[in-house]
Amino acid sequence: MFTGIIQALGEIREVEQGSGDLRLRIGTGTLDSTRLAEGDSVAVSGVCLTVVEPGPDGFSADVSAETLACTTFSEIVAGQVVNLEPALTPSTPLGGHIVTGHVDGVGHLTQREPDGRSERMEFSLPSALERFVAAKGSLCVDGISLTVNDVTGGRVGVMIVPHTLEHTTLGALQTGAAVNLEVDLLARYLERLLGVRTDSKDKPPPGITRDFLERHGFIR
Repeated sequence: MFTGIIQALGEIREVEQGSGDLRLRIGTGTLDSTRLAEGDSVAVSGVCLTVVEPGPDGFSADVSAETLACTTFSEIVAGQVVNLEPALTPSTPLGGHIVTGHVDGVGHLTQREPDGRSERMEFSLPSALERFVAAKGSLCVDGISLTVNDVTGGRVGVMIVPHTLEHTTLGALQTGAAVNLEVDLLARYLERLLGVRTDSKDKPPPGITRDFLERHGFIR
């Protein structure tokens, strides 16, 4: 598990093509790679990868065909800068929101414009993910925990503060660039519980109503 608070910028040093998958060698920059051990998890631009070969200034990780199909890693190249966050420990401050590193889809930066010292950014949102995103909720973009300003018509707007622009890949992100998106974990499970579950002959409820909440024990 992660929080979406980026701890360092890393670099893809090598991309080794396999039989439908990849092995990456990732330089960890200012992140202390000596704390990483084989089997540890690291979020790399929002994608949870398992360390297979730790080293003094980086690590290697395998990327499966499934991950390539669901993330921007299908286009990854040597020299590319990536956001890094090691997995949570019991003492890690929860500064963002709970992030799994399991990417839900790919969006694109459609617009960016200055707003004081910050920047407003707009990303395209796959239609299948739009129902999971709400204003003032959280969205993980390339591993970065962001607060949603607004969401409408397949677009999500966010405000990027100077610190995030300076310490993540968003500062150099160009319009049209692809990004990994992970929706809030609670929204994902609520969809499963409220929208998909059908354990009787009754049709699923058309949204959450008072009657629905009473029948399921949420209110009395």
